[in-house]
Amino acid sequence: MKKISLFMINLFFCLLSGTGISMADTDVLVYCDSDYPPYSYLEGDEIKGIYTEILKTAFSRMEGYHVKIEAVPWKRGLSYLEDGTGFALYPPYHRTKGRPYIWPYSLPILDEKVIAICRESVFPKNSAIVWPESHYGLTIGINAGFSIGGDKFGHAVREGKIRLEEGRGNRSNILKLGLGRIDCYVNDRLSILWKLRRMKEKGEYEEGKKHEKLLEGTVIEMEQGFVGFTARDKGKFSFRDDFVKKLDTIIYNMRKRGELQNIVDSFAK
Repeated sequence: MKKISLFMINLFFCLLSGTGISMADTDVLVYCDSDYPPYSYLEGDEIKGIYTEILKTAFSRMEGYHVKIEAVPWKRGLSYLEDGTGFALYPPYHRTKGRPYIWPYSLPILDEKVIAICRESVFPKNSAIVWPESHYGLTIGINAGFSIGGDKFGHAVREGKIRLEEGRGNRSNILKLGLGRIDCYVNDRLSILWKLRRMKEKGEYEEGKKHEKLLEGTVIEMEQGFVGFTARDKGKFSFRDDFVKKLDTIIYNMRKRGELQNIVDSFAK
């Protein structure tokens, strides 16, 4: 009887193996920013972006996991990690003090160059611009939920030297900038210029006519994007350490083989 039972068990697992089904696969939901083009954004019902393409590739190579990506507003994604209901979110910057509920982080995926783009009427061409001192008394826009601009900028906002205004995303902030509702907009350079170019192509931004001329300001800081994981799940995601280890290995190998840069280049065309 025991021999028959063992035979049936072995046969069962062989059949599973032959059909490509794995009992070990764990379903995982990873959230991403729905409005951070060209890095991570929702276009219709399709999730797109540089980080998305990189991570779709990485997730497809992770043995033992079936990963689904869901796009959500950035602040909502952060709240999921903060209350421990969400497992992971991309692409946060590394903020252990400001966001103690996020830990660990994956290996860095991409380097981002943060700039301030301003109305030309605020800073005429060839002005000597120093961040953030030259921006005292101005209204600066950022995306809702973003932690960006550096420590000096944060101090200036808290001291009332700079007024901070959050917008829903790139498009919202660029339009507010063009209509004079904010003076400058701080975000990743590629993200701003990518969205601005597409808005001009669609006739949504008429620079020098309906909307103000813009001036690319100083580079504020260099940042890196990661996959961030909740530190407040209370053991709910027991597979987290294994998941992070496997993901890091794949990201490292993709970078080594030049795959990350190839994906970035495909979006720059």
